[in-house]
Amino acid sequence: MLNRRAFLRLMTTLAVAGGGIAIYGSLIEPLFRLRVTRYAFTPLTWPKDLRLRLAIVADIHACDPWMSAERVTEIVDLTNSQGADCALLVGDYVATHKFQRQEPASAWSRALARLDAPLGVHAVLGNHDWWADEASMRRGEGLRDVGKAMQDAGLAVYQNDAVRLVKDGKPFWIVGLGDQIAFVPVRGWRHPRYGIDDLTGALTKVADDAPVILLAHEPDIFPSVPARVALTLSGHTHGGQINFFGWRPNVPSHYGARYAYGHKIENDRHLVVSGGLGCSIAPVRIGCPPEIVVIDLGAA
Repeated sequence: MLNRRAFLRLMTTLAVAGGGIAIYGSLIEPLFRLRVTRYAFTPLTWPKDLRLRLAIVADIHACDPWMSAERVTEIVDLTNSQGADCALLVGDYVATHKFQRQEPASAWSRALARLDAPLGVHAVLGNHDWWADEASMRRGEGLRDVGKAMQDAGLAVYQNDAVRLVKDGKPFWIVGLGDQIAFVPVRGWRHPRYGIDDLTGALTKVADDAPVILLAHEPDIFPSVPARVALTLSGHTHGGQINFFGWRPNVPSHYGARYAYGHKIENDRHLVVSGGLGCSIAPVRIGCPPEIVVIDLGAA
């Protein structure tokens, strides 16, 4: 049995360890461990002679002090330095939780407008971008606040729409899906949630057989994505935001940890889920450092 001195020593050790974890999770990892995560692969339906570099920015959750406009600018500068052909933004630009004071949309959108890529910057909205705009949720339509701020800054925002691009004389498509849980009749993941996504309608706008890249904020759509789509890009999960040696206690997905993070291949279909940059629910990251994702298609 522990004597009093040993018990106090144990309690002190646990308190110090707990304090250290709290400082690391709320300050060190979210603010100082930004990284670039790289993938190189060639999906079955992607032309092997079409080399394309993508830079993916996800889940900024702009707020003060964890994700100020100045920090977004630093992220943009690092993204620009990757030499990507396209910069792709996959949603959740605002923070909607307590502990976080929102940054004005005009500030972070101006920072994002500094993204520079030869084939442009292409974006979709995420669930928090909708939840922050109750008027749009009541109407069941629109890109009102967040989307308008981005468009005013010169950013292309897609909602069940598609654009055809050409690299080295070879075409491909980017399809942007509407958010899958845009409308929240009752808050709480176990209650029904409804989206503005229309995968079939979006894909009908692809007018030829050139390869397709799908932007979908939540990865839960992936089982329904047809083989026609070479690559699906998502965020939303933050990698679980807390990851203890592969154990992710809270992944906001109906599929649990199946699409929590990283490069997934199912039936020759490819999905990459970014761990994102900001925080949701609480400003904590442990074992899930913020990241910019860079993908080289046709390179391996």
